[in-house]
Amino acid sequence: MIEAGIRGTRTVSVTPENTAEAVGSGTLPVFATPAMIALIEATASNSVAPHLEPGTSTVGTHLDVAHSAATPVGMDVTCETELVEVDRRRLVFRVVVRDAKGEIGSGTQERFVVDDAKFMSKARSKLE
Repeated sequence: MIEAGIRGTRTVSVTPENTAEAVGSGTLPVFATPAMIALIEATASNSVAPHLEPGTSTVGTHLDVAHSAATPVGMDVTCETELVEVDRRRLVFRVVVRDAKGEIGSGTQERFVVDDAKFMSKARSKLE
């Protein structure tokens, strides 16, 4: 059973491959906002994965995140998530992202618990 209070942490290094310049979200060699979003999604998803029923997973459905400071190549970035609300299948996480100099992003992320087979069946039906 999933209950509020579950926490997750994940750290990545800022490399040329995850900069705004490389992913096309800007022209500067700093940690890209899309890379930060992917880090948030992975951290939240991984934090609750051990608590899910077999055959289920979570999918991201909503983000409200500010990317408030730049991080250059060579630094590490750490995301911390905390599950703050559980409403049936809806999960809401508080998220904070930091580098060695302080906070670079924060906000909330919402995920839903889904039945893997039903979810994929519905997604594949779009091809018909």
